[in-house]
Amino acid sequence: MSVETNTDMEFAYGAGHIDPLKAVNPDLVYDAGEADYVKFLCGQGYSTKHLRLITGNYSTCSEAKHETVLNLKTVTNVGLAVSTYKAVTAVPSEISVKVKPRVLSFKSHGQKKTFTVTVCATVDEGVISGSLVWDDGIHRVRSPIVAFVSS
Repeated sequence: MSVETNTDMEFAYGAGHIDPLKAVNPDLVYDAGEADYVKFLCGQGYSTKHLRLITGNYSTCSEAKHETVLNLKTVTNVGLAVSTYKAVTAVPSEISVKVKPRVLSFKSHGQKKTFTVTVCATVDEGVISGSLVWDDGIHRVRSPIVAFVSS
C-alpha cells in the first residue's frame, strides 16, 4: 500500500470486501471481548459519555495519553491441527513493534495461544501505519497497526 495513492492507508484496506474462499478457512481467529472493544473505542478518541451510549454500562476511558501501547492478544487455531506461525511486521521507521513470542506453534485444532504486541510510535502529524502478519508459509493472518496524533 502506498501513502501517495492510498491516503486513507489502513483505514481503506480491503474496503469492506471479503474473499469468500479465504473466509471459509481463516486459520487463526482473534478472540475479542467487550473490554477489547472498549479499549479500541477509547483509542479512537471516544469520550466516556459517548462510550457509555454504546456500551450501555459504566465503562470509562482513561484520560492518559500513551506513546507506547502494550496489547495482550489471544488467537484460536481453527486451521490445521499442527501448525506454526511466525510474526512478520511491516512498519515505517517511525513505528517500533515488538511481538512476544514471535512464533506460535499449535498442536491441536481449537488450541489458544496468547502473545503481546508492544507498539511505540513517533507521529508529528497525520497518520502512519503498517501491519503485523502471522505467516505459516501458506496462510497470512494480517492485523493493521495505525498511529496518529490525537486531538
